[in-house]
Amino acid sequence: MISAVSGERHGPLRDLRVVELAGLAPVPFGAMLLADLGADVLRIDRPEASGLEAFTEALGRGRRSVALDLKHEGAAEVVLRLVERADALLEGFRPGVMERLGLGPDACLGRNERLVYARMTGWGQEGPLAQQPGHDLNYVSLSGALGAIGRAGQLPVPPLNLVGDFGGGGMLLALGVVSAVLEARSSGRGQVVDAAMTDGSALLMTMIYGARNAGAWSTERGTNLLDGGAPFYDVYATSDGGAVSVGCLEPSFYAELMRLLDLERPELADHMNPECWPAIRAALEETFATRTRDEWEALFAGSETCVAPVLDLDEAPLHPQSRARASFYEDDRGMLPMPAPRFGRTPAAQPGPTSAPGADTESALAEWGFADTEIRALLEDGIAHSADAR
Repeated sequence: MISAVSGERHGPLRDLRVVELAGLAPVPFGAMLLADLGADVLRIDRPEASGLEAFTEALGRGRRSVALDLKHEGAAEVVLRLVERADALLEGFRPGVMERLGLGPDACLGRNERLVYARMTGWGQEGPLAQQPGHDLNYVSLSGALGAIGRAGQLPVPPLNLVGDFGGGGMLLALGVVSAVLEARSSGRGQVVDAAMTDGSALLMTMIYGARNAGAWSTERGTNLLDGGAPFYDVYATSDGGAVSVGCLEPSFYAELMRLLDLERPELADHMNPECWPAIRAALEETFATRTRDEWEALFAGSETCVAPVLDLDEAPLHPQSRARASFYEDDRGMLPMPAPRFGRTPAAQPGPTSAPGADTESALAEWGFADTEIRALLEDGIAHSADAR
């Protein structure tokens, strides 16, 4: 897409039309993924600011905003009119809220039988916790994901909100939408997609659950192959206060690491033997502390050791690999990640800006089939709000 307003759209989803009922984190992220890949996503915002714009603004990129007061009795009809022209609707309210607004699945599918009605919650649409409030950290704690992340003998470490909100939430929501739309285009029938962050974060743990079933994973944090328990899959401090990540699981990579570090000792050779791990860790800690992060990066450049510098948010966009891939773009907000993945024939473009709530109310409603007289009436009645009119 070339802007958050009108214009030619690019990407494999450019013929997809989506109505997004704005929320926090997972729904905006899922909508962003669809918009990044070309979908025409119309965001329905509340008229008032949320107070969390510093965290949510970037997720709103590349799509237009219509501000509606959903508590107004006439707002439901506006959304239903939009639904008639949409392939999918995204919502992230607690179970039952959309029904009380007159916008539940029955009402929406009654207007558009091909509609994909995508619901995003933390706990799911049913179960003893369905009506309870929560956030990412609560959902990943129930799925087993949080309990597996952390150092031995210490409390679990919050993995930002990547596992619940984004990986297990918004990303799977977007996958569900694309999958259901694909099916609807062959069957002619839409359906409800029930995406829950507890389910999604559990799904992300499939390999770890499998390893646990096979007796290859302990529930004691920080003692396993991939949780920092193994010294050859961990992070080490450097002399300048930086850090490097080491991920040499395979024997050949480990052997090359020890050769370059001049640590080819018999007591350090059997890296898959947990009894050797304390000695290996001590040797690696001592050695990595002797040089700066950038010196280690230079030493390992071109080698097959699986060692990389740990970069912060300011450094990552400037790394030569990020520059070569154009993994980030810069606008008046600063650096932001580019859309992913890449498509050879239908590439996505740099995302457009984030529209302020109500910035596109009049133009977007007109494009989605509302007459000028109807739009004026919606504004006068307080159902719709326009940023230009404030």
